[in-house]
Amino acid sequence: MVKLSPLYETRLLVKVSKLYYEEGLSQDEIVARLNLSRSKISRLLQQARDEGIVQISVVTPKHLFSDLENELEKRFGLHEALIVESHAGDSAESIQRELGIAAAGYLERSLNTSTTLGISWGSTLNSLVAALHPIRAVEVQVVQIIGGLGQPEAEVHATDLCRRLARALGAQLTLLPAPGIVASQQARAVLMEDTYIRRTVEMFDQLDVAFVGIGAPTPDSLLLRDGSILSRQELDDLLQKGAVGDIALRFFDAQGQPIRSEIDQRVIGITLEQLKQTRRVVGVAGGPGKFAAILGALRGKFINVLITDSLTAEKLLS
Repeated sequence: MVKLSPLYETRLLVKVSKLYYEEGLSQDEIVARLNLSRSKISRLLQQARDEGIVQISVVTPKHLFSDLENELEKRFGLHEALIVESHAGDSAESIQRELGIAAAGYLERSLNTSTTLGISWGSTLNSLVAALHPIRAVEVQVVQIIGGLGQPEAEVHATDLCRRLARALGAQLTLLPAPGIVASQQARAVLMEDTYIRRTVEMFDQLDVAFVGIGAPTPDSLLLRDGSILSRQELDDLLQKGAVGDIALRFFDAQGQPIRSEIDQRVIGITLEQLKQTRRVVGVAGGPGKFAAILGALRGKFINVLITDSLTAEKLLS
């Protein structure tokens, strides 16, 4: 084969690149037009990229945050970050709704033919379930990973969330027929002898993915709303120990260290250690009141996928 002069080689690189990238011709069309082999065209296109003649850039639309997502993934070692747009003054309800829509989309695209999916409780996860499109995923198993909390008729109640999620997915359902927190360690020990409760708890070690809310221990949180979950004195005790957040009533401090307390011994649900062993744990939370809780969960490695809002994401990276 005759060796081309450097000038002619460069001219050919530019011509092939323009035909392919600017005019949209296929490689086969360029083969016919320039009377070159397909392997030659392929090599020239690769050479054009290697030499910087062709520089490919991806332009992100304004309402998407791929750069921010990449930074979060690198900073905290996440499998994936998903960010929705937020602005100062947005209500907690509007942020929860947008997070729920994003989380529903993530759930729908990440389901495999056979998935064991755990879900906890809370307002943001309620938004997730409400945003789901009904699909048929008969091989999927939905597992309740925290017992019932609050009023049983409430939409955010773990049992109701699980039922609605399984119905939307056309999936099998495993409920945890117990309160999320009981009055004493002895009461917990008795309940843990129940066959159905024990069977569900054993499934915590088999989860493929878990969707969890990240709570903040504040006086206006769901934990204190009706007095049936925690008392104000119990909350104050947790705050004195340094609690900044919880996942399924398992509390942790600002550095992601679990808070050991008597409350922990009364919870019927997944532990932080079990969450860390789960292949994919999706934390869905956002808004100014959740920053410290989300940061603690990230530092503790309790979640490896984060769905949050843009203002919270920027603050996490600052």
